[in-house]
Amino acid sequence: MKVFLSFVALLVLSLTQAFMPVSKPSFGRVGGTVYMAKEMTPEEEEIAVEKATKAMTAFTNKYLQISDTKLCADKSVPAVVIKGLAEHKVTLGAPLCPCRFYDDKEKEAKDGYWNCPCVPMRERQECHCMLFLTDDNDFVGEETNITFDEVIEGSQGMSM
Repeated sequence: MKVFLSFVALLVLSLTQAFMPVSKPSFGRVGGTVYMAKEMTPEEEEIAVEKATKAMTAFTNKYLQISDTKLCADKSVPAVVIKGLAEHKVTLGAPLCPCRFYDDKEKEAKDGYWNCPCVPMRERQECHCMLFLTDDNDFVGEETNITFDEVIEGSQGMSM
């Protein structure tokens, strides 16, 4: 009887979880292949990346104010970084810095050290991606705002 009840409880739990909305993708590993638990169609992924790009653009603008930093003089630099952060937000569930190499992106995203704003940025105002620049940086511009349209235009043809 206990085995039967355990089986029923497990079945109910798995059915409940199967129909619950997923707040962020969950990943598994089979051999060397990483897969998402909930596969997205190309259209769904495009919509998700667009939504995440809008969110990361808004975040960037707010963080520029909070941190008293500015954008790179060449706005295509922050545009590509924002697009990369948005793509990582969709595929990894976190805005992992797109400007670094990782042996295991999923692990790094879970660890959080390189999630934007990364620890070096928060502690020392050092942004490896050149998204948030201080006045003493050779590439700093005057802009403290970027629009969604500028991100799309500046990152055309780019994908992480």
